[in-house]
Amino acid sequence: MEHDLSPSTLAGLRRPRPYPAVSVLTPTHRREPLNSQDAVRLRNAVAEAKKRLETDPAVTRERRADVTRELDRALAEVDLSHSEDGLVIFAAPGEHQVWSLARSVPERVVLSDTFLTRNLVSAHTAERPFWVLSVSADRVALWSGGVDRVVEERAGGFPLDRPQPNFDPERQEQVGDQPSNFRDEDTRRFLREADTAMTKLLRDHPRPLYVTGDPAALSLMCDAGNVAKDAVQVPHGGLAHGTPDAVWQAVRPVLEAEARKDTEDVARALESARGRKEFAAGVDELWQNAREGRVRLLAVEENYRITVRDNGEHLIVAEDGDMDAREDIVDEIVEQCLQTGAEVRFVPDGALGDADGMAAVLRY
Repeated sequence: MEHDLSPSTLAGLRRPRPYPAVSVLTPTHRREPLNSQDAVRLRNAVAEAKKRLETDPAVTRERRADVTRELDRALAEVDLSHSEDGLVIFAAPGEHQVWSLARSVPERVVLSDTFLTRNLVSAHTAERPFWVLSVSADRVALWSGGVDRVVEERAGGFPLDRPQPNFDPERQEQVGDQPSNFRDEDTRRFLREADTAMTKLLRDHPRPLYVTGDPAALSLMCDAGNVAKDAVQVPHGGLAHGTPDAVWQAVRPVLEAEARKDTEDVARALESARGRKEFAAGVDELWQNAREGRVRLLAVEENYRITVRDNGEHLIVAEDGDMDAREDIVDEIVEQCLQTGAEVRFVPDGALGDADGMAAVLRY
């Protein structure tokens, strides 16, 4: 299942496909007993997609068979033992993808000439993904982080390993000193290779970067290039050979401090915008401003959801299941704002006070 929504991956997902490009969305659950029905719900959603293919006169028999095969292959790849909060299947002639999301999605099936990406974009933005690079003299490990965890990432050539240097014992006796791994030229060369590899990875998959290591390792990594200089440094050794939990515990206090500061910055920006008459709130007002490209900063509470329907002039609150209901309007607004260059910040529930879950600073 896919997790990393890089800019190039998103561009690929958004390109037009031969009709039909099928998007199947279903909520999933991390824990019992809520996850007991996830498999049934997913099979029913895929069955609904197949039924839609059968009854659509614009889909030829050959193309229907092709997309149906892709749906079956996608379904076989789903591993619900590692469920998050949402699942998205994309299937089109000759291709399929399965995405696991750390944000809930509405249950729906869409046939179009493009895939439905707004829920992926919103989930990716809400998760605030980051990289952790753990540095030592003989190993540099890469970790992929999200809201509540890190996992080791095997991409871009990482992890990088080298044999422990075999220092000359006669030299040690003559010098009377144990040579430092971080004064060894081979180590310097090794860390320059790590800097080059990480620079390339960040170019293709940009995220905030945290670099861990003991002070000597961090110092030498800074000398090796620009990656560590531009990153947040976490002075904690031993993590290049550590566990995901150990890495998470080391970076978690830094992440929490940054999150608190980020929330305070958002609150100040919104309050200042009120005074300048550049403040907007309410789903209808925000949707209109988002479509006009007027939003400069959008703040969204992490679990804010609302269902609406369009009466032709405005969005009005609706019940789930209402005809023409739009259950993922929040994700639509997030994606629209990002497409027009706005900054989107997710903040803790309740942080926006009377703004009712979502508010914006306008450009004008």
